Amino acid sequence: MATKIPATIITGFLGAGKTTLIRHLLQNAGGRRIALIINEFGDMGFDADLLKGCNSDACSADDIVELTNGCICCTVADDFLPTMETLLSRSEQPDHIIIETSGLALPQPLVRAFSWPSVKSKVTVDGVITVVDAAALSEGKMVHDEAALQEQRTADEALDHESPIEELFEDQLKCADLVILSKADLVSAEGLAKAREIASRDTRDAVQFLEASNGIVSPSVVLGLTAQAEEDMENRKSHHDDHDHEHDHDDFETFIVETSSHESVDTARAAVLAAMNSHGVLRIKGAISIHGKNAPLAVQAVGPRVETWFATPSGGTPKLVVIGEKGLDQTAIRATLSDVIAAKKAS
Repeated sequence: MATKIPATIITGFLGAGKTTLIRHLLQNAGGRRIALIINEFGDMGFDADLLKGCNSDACSADDIVELTNGCICCTVADDFLPTMETLLSRSEQPDHIIIETSGLALPQPLVRAFSWPSVKSKVTVDGVITVVDAAALSEGKMVHDEAALQEQRTADEALDHESPIEELFEDQLKCADLVILSKADLVSAEGLAKAREIASRDTRDAVQFLEASNGIVSPSVVLGLTAQAEEDMENRKSHHDDHDHEHDHDDFETFIVETSSHESVDTARAAVLAAMNSHGVLRIKGAISIHGKNAPLAVQAVGPRVETWFATPSGGTPKLVVIGEKGLDQTAIRATLSDVIAAKKAS
């Protein structure tokens, strides 16, 4: 263990708060040099731009690698393993590796990849962290904006799940060493207790729970679980291990909106919040240009919460990616973004 680099896998559903958590970890790295591997849903990467420059001492731009050729659990051999081998061949090794999966990734195939001979001798999975939206879960939903989900799966493990979202949520919890209940500031004590109870139905007995607001947790806890998860896959079997199913992403879609310069931060936030209220939208993230500002406004939005900050300029036209359920009304969502800005200017 002393000679191996610890790696932390951070998983969780769309908009659960993974990127916010990672920003906090980088800003409080305590002198550790961290390498990031980021897997985006679809072929458009935004999380790397959101994370670059948040703490150059902990993680430089050269230490951030994006995998955008598909969901990481489906492209382990083609994308993840070559990336790890390249990272480990560098003369200056990281002190810790953090892997942020897409919201649709199964963690189990990724953990198994650490048993690959070229990786196993050099890296160990320090822990699998599943980030859960406590505000949504306290209402019985996997994500804040989902109109309804089917009832929790019954005790009969042989029954099929009719909802792929339920399957995915269950699989991410089954593999977790630590569950972070995010957005705790938006939930009452009773709501947090309910969220924990629901999540614990699919976790293993020894799993720890932490509550977090704005991604603030102790890095010494999150980056020091020493789980050696790759040695314990028998206890982390997913629903897909027990059933002859393929991992299907067809219930989700994503598209890009190229944004013109917005009048102010307030009008940009209003536009994003209005678009988040469109049916089926789960998350909006990326960057917006603000009139008179050299730096782009980084945006992360899920449910009623829109987080913004001025990011390091990265070149190119600022863009937003909209992620949601299949069948999004792209025309209406684009119009909503434009109409809110126009209305603000006219008022």
